[in-house]
Amino acid sequence: MWQELLRDSGLNDREVNSIMILGSNPRMKASELAKELNTTRLDAYNSLSRLQEMGIVTVTADRPMLFSSLNLHQAIEHIIDMRKQQLSHLVEGFDNLSKNVKEDTTAGDSRTKNLDDPRFAVLKERTHIYSRLKKMAEDAEERLILLVGQYGILHLCRNPTALEAVNTAALRGVVIQIITHLDSRTIRFFNELHESIEVRHSDELESLGFVRDMSEVVQYLNIEDNPVGRGKDDAALIIESQAFAESHLNLIDTIWENAVMFDTAVARYTDNRINDPLRLTIGEGSFLKNITSALGITEDVPDEDTPFDPEAFFAAGNEVNEARQKLTEGKLSNLKILGIDIALMLRQIGNRIGQEIAFSLRGIEHDIEFLDEMMDWWEHAGLGSLEYDVDPSFHVRVGLHHPPLDDPDALPMWEMDDGIIEGALTNRFAKDSQIVIKRVEGSGEKDDLWHYIIHHHASDAV
Repeated sequence: MWQELLRDSGLNDREVNSIMILGSNPRMKASELAKELNTTRLDAYNSLSRLQEMGIVTVTADRPMLFSSLNLHQAIEHIIDMRKQQLSHLVEGFDNLSKNVKEDTTAGDSRTKNLDDPRFAVLKERTHIYSRLKKMAEDAEERLILLVGQYGILHLCRNPTALEAVNTAALRGVVIQIITHLDSRTIRFFNELHESIEVRHSDELESLGFVRDMSEVVQYLNIEDNPVGRGKDDAALIIESQAFAESHLNLIDTIWENAVMFDTAVARYTDNRINDPLRLTIGEGSFLKNITSALGITEDVPDEDTPFDPEAFFAAGNEVNEARQKLTEGKLSNLKILGIDIALMLRQIGNRIGQEIAFSLRGIEHDIEFLDEMMDWWEHAGLGSLEYDVDPSFHVRVGLHHPPLDDPDALPMWEMDDGIIEGALTNRFAKDSQIVIKRVEGSGEKDDLWHYIIHHHASDAV
């Protein structure tokens, strides 16, 4: 087809369509052409400007300007002649330079330096971005990393040449790592990857991009809203810089270490359970300071040697042993002394349980129905009572069968119980940027200890 020949010559779709329209409808205004192309007048002008530079489109000096074009046959003949002339000049220039080549060490060093300088470019449209990924996979020598977000694996599998290049790179020994944000609708696409490719899931990562060895990075700037679209609005920045690639890899390695193994993450959708490893925070501050205080070591270690005093040595040793013995009495307060916060750990466990409850109820569309189901679970587990109210604002009122105690050696199970509510509500609502969840004190009664206020910003305007 004539259109395909024009595309093969280096013209984009809008430029080809402009030639087709103007070839049969000469003397058109830019606004009229834009309407026919279903684009903006600025885009139409940009296409017309390039076609004018190539000598395919002509314009009158009227106001407004009127544009005409060679027909398809004439346009292709014109481009062929132009390319022949360009090739002829290129061959002639190359021959002349080849006859006068001289070794120039300084110039050589300069050229090498320029090649090593950071270079940047912008790619538009998904097909071109994945063409670049194909080249990166073919050029990869040691490592290729793909950040594919939630739907990037779908886009990769819809570009068979890029997918084949990635699998081929894995086959020849390139280490290929993929960080994704798993979705039940995309799990099956990972089966198309070579078995040596390691995949991990991260809840925190939505970024898309690629990194080759320690030399080249592709970072998405924009991605089409429709995940199954053609990606006409996709755009990415290419950075060819060793320093940038190295710093980017350091960040990715941190994310990779905290990401979840693929098989473990897939269990969310096969077993309907979150089986990811739970990483707990046990406390903060200087643990060295905590242990020295607990053991009664109040003096600084001397900088210089002092005469050996056996009595003082054994006396100090006995004091430390006695303090150490007290720490083994099995009291929770002793853990607090050492900086180990059991309350914080139990709340984090509760958060995880709440997240799993919210995950198991993710199919419930209406929030009130979700809260009803969560309350049923809470009461059935014998943890207390939950109620929601709209006065003075929408909130969940918390009651515990085992409320907080003042005993520092009592296991603070209420922290875990409350953490369950916190985790469930956060998982359900906090992803909406317009919703803020705030915990406030209640009346202090056993069935009204505190409230979780679920505030929607949009309601301010009502």
